[in-house]
Amino acid sequence: MKVGLSGIITPSEWSYQETLQKAKDAGYEAFELTFRDDRDTSFASMTDQKIADMKKMAEDMEIDLCSAVGSPDPRPDIMTCDEGRRRQSVDEIKQVLEVVAKFDIDTWLLVPGRVGPECHYDDAYYNAREALLDLAPFAEEIGVTIAVEYVWNHFLLSPMEFSRFLGEIGSSRVGLYFDTGNMVIQSYPDQWVKIVGTGVKKVHFKDFKRQGYEWKPLLEGDVDFPAVMRELRNIGYDDALISEVSPKIESIEGTAQKIRQIMAM
Repeated sequence: MKVGLSGIITPSEWSYQETLQKAKDAGYEAFELTFRDDRDTSFASMTDQKIADMKKMAEDMEIDLCSAVGSPDPRPDIMTCDEGRRRQSVDEIKQVLEVVAKFDIDTWLLVPGRVGPECHYDDAYYNAREALLDLAPFAEEIGVTIAVEYVWNHFLLSPMEFSRFLGEIGSSRVGLYFDTGNMVIQSYPDQWVKIVGTGVKKVHFKDFKRQGYEWKPLLEGDVDFPAVMRELRNIGYDDALISEVSPKIESIEGTAQKIRQIMAM
């Protein structure tokens, strides 16, 4: 396994080059590329030449570009009951996957939308499933996995349900982006790994304390990391363990050390 850092939590004032250098200096081996309009990695700026330059920069620093997240604004929504917006979102996702493939990155994180009063759970479930059934052959063709993350959006609330959802899509290129901190508030993260199994495609590490309801440094919240590591090994996961711990909670250097400590469990 590799120690990874997500661009989701790095300061927007850091350039891509500066971010990679800081990651390397802090002991990270992998980086999650984030397309964001408030930095020099906006999706709109991704020309073929820029992609080639960014890839070479990472290679020269011996940093593995392990996953990607982000898209053009507004964020795609495949759960919405607005059929036009849903079709547009599918097209936008295909465009993003094409760019991710040019980076030779194998996984892109998808937040599929949100259950709300305007679109009921059953409709949102059907909409997301049908959209991913449409996207799966394209993802298979270009070799990029769509990893759906559970993000407190009132959708796919248990590992049993998530496993069923993936089974209905039936593609190895659609899976779960497993986030330890997001699960722990109402369930047990290690059980998600056990039940979803090889449907787990990438891993975010962060920690959360139920009492007090707050994000914490790794190993200071309620995530049972020894159990998580046991289940990850049981399913054969050997990819990056990617920090999504804000530097406001713990320094990126301190988090890298914690990930190595957890990897040894």
